[in-house]
Amino acid sequence: MMTEREHWDRVYSTKDEDAVSWFEASPERSMRMIEATGLPKTAAIIDIGGGLSRLAGALLDEGYGDVTALDISPEAIDRLRERHAGSPAFHGIAADLRTWSPDRAYDLWHDRAVLHFLVAEEERRAYHEALTAAVRPGGHVIIATFAPSGPEKCSGLSVRRYSPADLDAFLGAEFEHREAFAFDHVTPGGATQRFQTGRYQRR
Repeated sequence: MMTEREHWDRVYSTKDEDAVSWFEASPERSMRMIEATGLPKTAAIIDIGGGLSRLAGALLDEGYGDVTALDISPEAIDRLRERHAGSPAFHGIAADLRTWSPDRAYDLWHDRAVLHFLVAEEERRAYHEALTAAVRPGGHVIIATFAPSGPEKCSGLSVRRYSPADLDAFLGAEFEHREAFAFDHVTPGGATQRFQTGRYQRR
Protein backbone atom coordinates (compact mmCIF):
# COMPACT_ATOMS: atom_id res chain seq x y z
CA MET A 1 0.00 0.00 0.00
CA MET A 2 1.29 3.46 -0.89
CA THR A 3 2.25 5.62 2.08
CA GLU A 4 0.91 9.15 2.42
CA ARG A 5 4.34 10.58 1.68
CA GLU A 6 4.53 8.49 -1.49
CA HIS A 7 0.99 9.59 -2.42
CA TRP A 8 1.87 13.27 -2.21
CA ASP A 9 5.30 12.80 -3.83
CA ARG A 10 3.51 11.21 -6.78
CA VAL A 11 1.02 14.08 -6.94
CA TYR A 12 3.77 16.72 -7.01
CA SER A 13 6.00 14.79 -9.41
CA THR A 14 3.31 13.93 -11.97
CA LYS A 15 0.99 16.95 -12.00
CA ASP A 16 1.64 20.51 -13.08
CA GLU A 17 1.46 23.14 -10.34
CA ASP A 18 -1.73 24.61 -11.77
CA ALA A 19 -3.41 21.24 -12.40
CA VAL A 20 -4.13 20.28 -8.79
CA SER A 21 -7.55 21.15 -7.37
CA TRP A 22 -6.19 23.39 -4.59
CA PHE A 23 -4.15 25.62 -6.92
CA GLU A 24 -4.46 29.38 -6.30
CA ALA A 25 -2.93 31.75 -8.81
CA SER A 26 -2.70 34.35 -6.04
CA PRO A 27 -2.85 33.74 -2.27
CA GLU A 28 -4.62 37.06 -1.74
CA ARG A 29 -7.04 35.80 0.94
CA SER A 30 -4.21 34.40 3.03
CA MET A 31 -2.13 37.55 2.56
CA ARG A 32 -5.04 39.73 3.70
CA MET A 33 -5.51 37.68 6.85
CA ILE A 34 -1.78 37.68 7.59
CA GLU A 35 -1.65 41.46 7.18
CA ALA A 36 -4.69 41.76 9.49
CA THR A 37 -2.63 40.31 12.36
CA GLY A 38 -0.45 43.42 12.35
CA LEU A 39 2.72 41.35 12.62
CA PRO A 40 5.97 43.03 11.55
CA LYS A 41 7.92 41.87 8.50
CA THR A 42 10.42 40.27 10.89
CA ALA A 43 7.78 37.79 12.14
CA ALA A 44 8.47 34.07 11.85
CA ILE A 45 5.77 32.53 9.63
CA ILE A 46 5.21 28.84 8.88
CA ASP A 47 2.96 27.55 6.09
CA ILE A 48 1.73 24.05 6.97
CA GLY A 49 1.24 21.79 3.97
CA GLY A 50 2.96 24.37 1.80
CA GLY A 51 3.17 22.08 -1.22
CA LEU A 52 3.82 24.29 -4.24
CA SER A 53 1.73 27.14 -2.86
CA ARG A 54 2.65 30.64 -3.96
CA LEU A 55 2.17 32.00 -0.44
CA ALA A 56 5.84 31.78 0.49
CA GLY A 57 6.79 33.72 -2.62
CA ALA A 58 4.16 36.38 -1.98
CA LEU A 59 5.42 36.83 1.59
CA LEU A 60 9.02 37.09 0.43
CA ASP A 61 8.02 39.61 -2.25
CA GLU A 62 6.34 41.71 0.46
CA GLY A 63 9.55 41.77 2.48
CA TYR A 64 8.84 39.19 5.16
CA GLY A 65 12.19 37.95 6.40
CA ASP A 66 11.49 34.58 8.04
CA VAL A 67 9.26 32.28 5.98
CA THR A 68 9.06 28.50 6.42
CA ALA A 69 7.06 25.92 4.47
CA LEU A 70 6.44 22.44 5.86
CA ASP A 71 5.11 19.56 3.80
CA ILE A 72 5.01 15.77 4.05
CA SER A 73 6.31 15.57 0.47
CA PRO A 74 10.09 15.95 0.00
CA GLU A 75 9.36 16.40 -3.71
CA ALA A 76 7.28 19.52 -3.00
CA ILE A 77 9.79 20.96 -0.53
CA ASP A 78 12.71 20.38 -2.89
CA ARG A 79 10.85 22.24 -5.63
CA LEU A 80 10.03 25.11 -3.26
CA ARG A 81 13.69 25.31 -2.22
CA GLU A 82 14.68 25.54 -5.88
CA ARG A 83 12.05 28.22 -6.49
CA HIS A 84 13.31 30.36 -3.61
CA ALA A 85 16.99 29.41 -3.77
CA GLY A 86 18.01 33.06 -3.97
CA SER A 87 16.33 34.01 -0.69
CA PRO A 88 18.01 33.30 2.65
CA ALA A 89 14.66 34.17 4.28
CA PHE A 90 13.06 30.94 3.03
CA HIS A 91 13.27 27.65 4.92
CA GLY A 92 11.82 24.31 3.80
CA ILE A 93 10.94 21.40 6.09
CA ALA A 94 10.02 17.97 4.70
CA ALA A 95 8.20 16.28 7.58
CA ASP A 96 4.99 14.56 8.62
CA LEU A 97 3.24 17.08 10.86
CA ARG A 98 1.82 14.27 13.00
CA THR A 99 5.32 13.28 14.18
CA TRP A 100 7.12 16.63 13.76
CA SER A 101 8.63 18.37 16.78
CA PRO A 102 9.35 22.07 16.12
CA ASP A 103 12.79 23.27 17.20
CA ARG A 104 11.73 26.91 17.35
CA ALA A 105 8.71 29.13 17.96
CA TYR A 106 6.68 30.87 15.28
CA ASP A 107 4.63 34.07 15.29
CA LEU A 108 2.12 32.79 12.75
CA TRP A 109 0.86 29.36 11.71
CA HIS A 110 -0.92 29.19 8.35
CA ASP A 111 -2.69 26.10 7.02
CA ARG A 112 -5.07 25.73 4.09
CA ALA A 113 -4.02 22.20 3.19
CA VAL A 114 -3.60 19.80 6.11
CA LEU A 115 -6.16 19.84 8.93
CA HIS A 116 -9.11 18.64 6.86
CA PHE A 117 -7.14 15.55 5.79
CA LEU A 118 -6.70 14.45 9.41
CA VAL A 119 -9.84 12.45 10.08
CA ALA A 120 -8.85 10.21 13.00
CA GLU A 121 -8.90 11.69 16.50
CA GLU A 122 -5.28 10.69 17.18
CA GLU A 123 -4.23 12.60 14.07
CA ARG A 124 -6.14 15.68 15.19
CA ARG A 125 -4.53 15.47 18.61
CA ALA A 126 -1.09 15.24 17.00
CA TYR A 127 -1.87 18.32 14.90
CA HIS A 128 -3.00 20.27 17.96
CA GLU A 129 0.13 19.25 19.88
CA ALA A 130 2.39 20.38 17.03
CA LEU A 131 0.50 23.67 16.74
CA THR A 132 0.72 24.48 20.45
CA ALA A 133 4.41 23.52 20.49
CA ALA A 134 5.15 25.78 17.52
CA VAL A 135 3.08 28.93 18.14
CA ARG A 136 4.42 31.31 20.74
CA PRO A 137 2.08 32.98 23.29
CA GLY A 138 0.46 35.92 21.52
CA GLY A 139 1.10 34.27 18.16
CA HIS A 140 -1.48 33.87 15.42
CA VAL A 141 -3.16 30.92 13.70
CA ILE A 142 -4.90 30.95 10.32
CA ILE A 143 -6.61 27.74 9.23
CA ALA A 144 -8.73 27.06 6.14
CA THR A 145 -10.62 23.78 5.87
CA PHE A 146 -13.45 22.41 3.81
CA ALA A 147 -16.75 23.84 5.06
CA PRO A 148 -19.73 21.62 5.99
CA SER A 149 -21.03 21.95 2.43
CA GLY A 150 -17.59 21.32 0.94
CA PRO A 151 -16.37 18.10 -0.71
CA GLU A 152 -16.14 14.85 1.21
CA LYS A 153 -12.93 13.81 -0.56
CA CYS A 154 -9.88 15.54 -2.03
CA SER A 155 -7.09 13.96 -4.09
CA GLY A 156 -8.80 10.63 -3.53
CA LEU A 157 -8.58 10.94 0.26
CA SER A 158 -11.39 11.35 2.79
CA VAL A 159 -11.58 14.70 4.59
CA ARG A 160 -13.19 16.16 7.71
CA ARG A 161 -15.27 19.30 7.23
CA TYR A 162 -15.47 22.17 9.75
CA SER A 163 -17.91 24.92 10.66
CA PRO A 164 -16.70 28.03 12.53
CA ALA A 165 -17.87 26.41 15.78
CA ASP A 166 -16.00 23.23 14.91
CA LEU A 167 -12.76 25.17 14.44
CA ASP A 168 -13.31 27.07 17.70
CA ALA A 169 -13.85 23.80 19.56
CA PHE A 170 -10.84 22.16 17.96
CA LEU A 171 -8.44 24.94 18.93
CA GLY A 172 -9.94 25.42 22.38
CA ALA A 173 -10.04 28.28 24.87
CA GLU A 174 -6.31 28.94 24.60
CA PHE A 175 -6.88 30.49 21.17
CA GLU A 176 -9.04 33.59 20.85
CA HIS A 177 -11.28 33.80 17.80
CA ARG A 178 -10.49 36.90 15.71
CA GLU A 179 -12.10 36.40 12.32
CA ALA A 180 -14.04 33.82 10.32
CA PHE A 181 -15.46 33.69 6.82
CA ALA A 182 -16.44 31.14 4.20
CA PHE A 183 -15.48 31.34 0.56
CA ASP A 184 -15.81 29.39 -2.67
CA HIS A 185 -12.64 28.10 -4.29
CA VAL A 186 -12.93 27.32 -7.99
CA THR A 187 -10.61 24.50 -9.03
CA PRO A 188 -8.66 24.52 -12.31
CA GLY A 189 -11.25 22.01 -13.57
CA GLY A 190 -14.10 24.42 -12.86
CA ALA A 191 -15.56 22.76 -9.75
CA THR A 192 -16.58 24.93 -6.78
CA GLN A 193 -15.40 23.95 -3.30
CA ARG A 194 -16.70 25.65 -0.16
CA PHE A 195 -14.03 26.51 2.42
CA GLN A 196 -14.23 27.82 5.99
CA THR A 197 -11.44 30.01 7.34
CA GLY A 198 -10.66 31.08 10.88
CA ARG A 199 -8.07 33.45 12.33
CA TYR A 200 -7.06 33.12 15.97
CA GLN A 201 -4.60 34.54 18.47
CA ARG A 202 -3.01 32.50 21.23
CA ARG A 203 -3.73 33.97 24.65
